[in-house]
Amino acid sequence: MPTSQEQSNSAGNHLYQHQLMKPTDSYNSHYKILQSNSSCLGSSHGTNVSFGTSNKEKKFFTLESSQPNSDFLAFESPSSASVSSNIRSPFSRQLSQDSASSVVVDDDRFELKKKLRELEISLLGPESDIVDSCQSFSNGVSRYNWGEIQEMIPKMDLKEILIKCAQAVSDDDIATALGFMNNVLEKMVSVGGEPSQRLGAYMLEGLRARLESSGSAIYKSFKCEEPTSKELMSYMYILYQICPYWKFAYLTSNVAISEAMKNESRIHIIDFQIAQGTQWLSLMEALARRPGRPPFIRVTGVDDFQSLHARGGGLDIVGKKLMDYAKTCGIPFEFNSVTMFGCEVQQKDFVLQNGEALAVNFPFTLHHMPDESVSTENHRDRLLRLVKSLSPKVVLLVEQESNTNTSPFFHRFVETMNYYTAMFESIDVALPRDDKTRISVEQHCVARDIVNMIACEGNERVERHEMFGKWKARLLMAGFVPLPLSPSVTASVTNLLKEFNENYRIEQTDVALYLAWKSRALATFSVWKPKLDEDSSLII
Repeated sequence: MPTSQEQSNSAGNHLYQHQLMKPTDSYNSHYKILQSNSSCLGSSHGTNVSFGTSNKEKKFFTLESSQPNSDFLAFESPSSASVSSNIRSPFSRQLSQDSASSVVVDDDRFELKKKLRELEISLLGPESDIVDSCQSFSNGVSRYNWGEIQEMIPKMDLKEILIKCAQAVSDDDIATALGFMNNVLEKMVSVGGEPSQRLGAYMLEGLRARLESSGSAIYKSFKCEEPTSKELMSYMYILYQICPYWKFAYLTSNVAISEAMKNESRIHIIDFQIAQGTQWLSLMEALARRPGRPPFIRVTGVDDFQSLHARGGGLDIVGKKLMDYAKTCGIPFEFNSVTMFGCEVQQKDFVLQNGEALAVNFPFTLHHMPDESVSTENHRDRLLRLVKSLSPKVVLLVEQESNTNTSPFFHRFVETMNYYTAMFESIDVALPRDDKTRISVEQHCVARDIVNMIACEGNERVERHEMFGKWKARLLMAGFVPLPLSPSVTASVTNLLKEFNENYRIEQTDVALYLAWKSRALATFSVWKPKLDEDSSLII
C-alpha cells in the first residue's frame, strides 16, 4: 500500500486546496481580501436548502445555462477569445494513447466470454439461472440493442445520457458504455459550451479513465500540463474573485476566531491548509484595531509539497509575508512551519506554549484525509482526536457539502454531477462563455477533482467529501461539542454575498451555516470546542 505521502501526491491541485491571492510582490490592497468590518436532480445525497421559494424554485439547480453577467466580474479578464463549441477536453489525448491496446484486450475478453456462455448454454440450457446472470454481457458485450438505444437518445438530455452511460460502466456493460461515449456524448459535450456541456466534457473523461483503468495515471499525468506557478496562481485568484467559496471560508472562520479570542493576549492558530497564508492578513488587521495593546499571534502552518508549485517555494515564503504584514499592523508575530501532509502530523510536531489560546483551522482539507474505508489507520478520525488532545479553545471546520466518500461508483457519479453542475453554473454567470481564461480556470482548478472522484478508487481517490451530518458525528465521537453561531457570522456572510450573483444564498441551523447556489448547498461552516470530561486523554 502506498504511504500517506504517496496518496496525497496523487491529489494534484484541488479546487479548495490553495488559498487564492493575486500574484504580486508588494502588499497592496489586493491582499486585504477579507475586510474585517464585514459585520441526482432530486439526488438523495446532496443537501437541498429551503429558502422559502415556490415548489418550482426548490429544485437543487437547473441545467439551463445562466446568461453571463458582467456586473459580477471581479476583475478584468486577462484574455478573452472566441472558443469553438466543439472543443474537447485536453485530457482525451492521454487516454487515446492506450486505446489501441485496450481494444485488443477487450476483443480477446469478448471471445473468451462468448465461448464460456456458449458452453454454459450447451451444458445447462438457455433457461439456466447461471446463464441469465450472465446476460449483462460484461467485458465488451451490450445487454441492450443499440438500435433501440438510438431511438431513445433524442428523447434524453445530456444529463440523462451521462447517467445511462455511467450505469453501463457500473454494470460492466462496456459495449453500451463505449457506444454512448463515442457515438453520442462525444458530440454533445464541450469545454466551451453551456455549464452542462462543460461539466459533461470532464465527466466523460472521468468515465473513459475509469473504463480503461487509467484513472490514477490520467489524474497524475495532469501535472505534465500544469501551468507555470504564476499562471496557476492567476487562475486560482480568478476563481477566488468570481466565486465566494473561499471568501466564505475565510470570513466565517476569522469572525469566529475574533469573537472567541476577544479577551486573549496570546493567540496561537494552527492552519491545516496554510497554502498562501492569505486568510490571516485580514485577521491581523481586525485584531490590530482592538482596544488596548494588540495580542501576540503565532501561526503554525501545516502544508504539503503540492503547494510548492503554485506558491513557487516553501513555507518560508508564507512566513516572511505574514511577518512583514504583522509589522505593518504593529502586531507581535511568530510563524512555525510543519511541512508534511496532514495525515502524517503527530502531536510532537506542534510547539505549544503556556498562556496561548489555541484555534485550529480546517479549511476544505479534512476530506483529503483517508478514513476507515481506505486505511485501518483512519487518519481522518485520528487527526480529530489529536486536535482534541491539544485542548484548543475553538476549532473551525469548512467543508464541501457533498457525499462522495463511501458512496458506490454510480451514486457517486450522480452526486458529483449534481454538485458540480451548480458550481459550473455559478462560474458561468461571472465570466463570458467564450473566455479562454474561464476554460483554464475550470480545467486547472476544478476538472482534476471531478476526474479523481469518477475514475479512481481506494487510496488513489483523494476527493472524499462527506455531508455535515457525518462530520458532526465524527467530531462528537472525537470529543467535541458544537458552538452556536453568532449573529455576526451570518451578518458578515450576508454582506459578503452582496458582491456576488443573487443566486448565492445562505441558510443557518443551530450549529451550521450553509452556502448554496440556488437551493443546492455547496459548503458548510461550523465551530467546535472540546468537551471537558474524563475522556480528555484519548490515545492518539
